[in-house]
Amino acid sequence: MTARQGVATAGAALVVLPTFNEAENLRDVVTRVLAAAPAVGVLVVDDGSPDGTGGIADELAHADSRVSVLHRRGERGLGRALTAGLQEAVRRGVPLAITMDCDLSHDPAEIPRLIAAGGDVTIGSRYVAGGRLPNWSLHRRVLSASANAFVRTLFALGARDCTSGYRAYRTDVLAKVPFERLHSAGYSFEVEILIWVARLGTNGLREIPITFLDRSRGSSKMGGREAVLGALNLLRLRLSLLR
Repeated sequence: MTARQGVATAGAALVVLPTFNEAENLRDVVTRVLAAAPAVGVLVVDDGSPDGTGGIADELAHADSRVSVLHRRGERGLGRALTAGLQEAVRRGVPLAITMDCDLSHDPAEIPRLIAAGGDVTIGSRYVAGGRLPNWSLHRRVLSASANAFVRTLFALGARDCTSGYRAYRTDVLAKVPFERLHSAGYSFEVEILIWVARLGTNGLREIPITFLDRSRGSSKMGGREAVLGALNLLRLRLSLLR
């Protein structure tokens, strides 16, 4: 269940920002997004954050017509928040929906390049030439690279960075995605929707290099439990596609 606050005016794209306890980052992220791409709209999809993120989002929407808010109720999860935001982008009829994290690990300055790339889905990639992970330990790099290799092998996807959440989707392709058949509540949603877009689209998956930075404020939502649940969900998905 969701409640709306404002309806952003969006020309080139609607930037979907899923949030949970991002009060420390939200103002800065929205300000930088609108500075980098003044023609886009911003949709904050707040998952009932107890730290006041939703109230800050409402203030931003009241101050700027390009910003709007979806207040989600019920079961939380990145996948559910992204589903709500992407379906709202389709409903509004904007050409592109852009997803990004609200912790400044994704640089808003890259948005114009995502818009210009022209794929059914364009991925801000850490693993193509020019992509950088300046703050990551060797252990974290190995885990992330292994996860991407696992996904590419399991689903025969051509993208190098299948788990990146920094993306631009064509909404005419999103409109064909059977969201009711996507079951990932957490981070594996990024892979699950990529599989559908690859199957339904015609202009393919494209990647542009990005520099991915660790968050400097707030706490990460990704833990070992989420990684294990995501892997199990992807295995179930692969088995279902074989039927």
